[in-house]
Amino acid sequence: MKSYLSRQIENEIKESLNNFPVVAILGPRQCGKSTLAKKLISDFTPKIYLDLEKPSDIQKLEDPEFFLGLHSGKLVCLDEIQLKPDIFPVLRALIDEDRKNGRFLILGSASRDLIKQSSESLAGRICYIELTPFFYKELLENNFQQADLITDFWNRGGFPDSLTANSDKSSFVWRENFIRTFLERDIPQLGFHIPARTLRRLWTMLAHNQGQLLNSSKLGESLGVSHTTIRKYIDLLAQTFMVRILEPYEANIKKRLVKSPKVYIRDSGILHALLSIETMEDLFGHPVFGSSWEGFALENILSYYRQYSPYFYRTSSKTEIDLILTKGAKRIAVEFKASKSPSLSKGFYQALKDLEIEEAWVIAPVEESYQLRENIKISNLRDFLECPGLGLPPR
Repeated sequence: MKSYLSRQIENEIKESLNNFPVVAILGPRQCGKSTLAKKLISDFTPKIYLDLEKPSDIQKLEDPEFFLGLHSGKLVCLDEIQLKPDIFPVLRALIDEDRKNGRFLILGSASRDLIKQSSESLAGRICYIELTPFFYKELLENNFQQADLITDFWNRGGFPDSLTANSDKSSFVWRENFIRTFLERDIPQLGFHIPARTLRRLWTMLAHNQGQLLNSSKLGESLGVSHTTIRKYIDLLAQTFMVRILEPYEANIKKRLVKSPKVYIRDSGILHALLSIETMEDLFGHPVFGSSWEGFALENILSYYRQYSPYFYRTSSKTEIDLILTKGAKRIAVEFKASKSPSLSKGFYQALKDLEIEEAWVIAPVEESYQLRENIKISNLRDFLECPGLGLPPR
């Protein structure tokens, strides 16, 4: 039996249950929501857990007002809530009858915008918290044992069953099955009738263009659909936590800025499975190697430093910064280089000058971090995530 690995948002969820009648944990399928919820509610008495993928549990909610009314004194956990969106008005009515915090813990595999009625029905009564697959800082804090943690994690991604598989081959097979199930079952369950083959082709195209500017027209031509349809498909992949849309930074400078967003496959393991990359040896020889590192490091940074708003910066003359983290007046520039001896372009230095950014980091797979210039540090991912100067409050 696999040992439980703690998640960084556990205390945030517990605190939210003390402050809201409903707490929603949202995240991709198979990222560990159910395991986390069962661990958390084990401390609550009394409680009840319903898995809405089980016909027997769905049947209990045939008359949800009656059933939930019988359990009004219990913490009720509803898993895969997107399969029963019509329950939200009932939850609202029950909460308004007895306004107590910590009544419902709901889990969903789609964003709140896709889970119909939740925002409108439970406004002011619900707190949303996103759970990602495992990220690097969590594995370090759990003393996760792996032969070569950073490369294994980079290759397999953060989904628990993929990361802890017995071999790269079994991990790859798990991810292939995940992709197939997501396209053939999960998307239709959300009410979208998109041919699985079409969505897989688009997803694979995005993988080949990892971290590139979105060109909806070009993708639409390749798939024989309109650019507006492409954007709808990409928004769907974003709202099911499969891709990240990174918006450009808007600066008040006299330069022509790129306005198109960049798109990343969020989990590096899923990225590699889409491209039939099974091992690190396969990745080293693949054209996506550099952009894979960029997406992997970026996602781990954004999963941990969630209080920062992320952007990228690029001008029409190719002056650019991969990632800008903003929080109030604080701005940090981050560049990604998949090299142990990274070099920086003139465009990067010019971008720092354009935006008057005084703190910059270059995240690379180096053994030891070092200062390149007064305001630029070459760092491995671990040192960046453990940097106290970024102001992350203790959890």
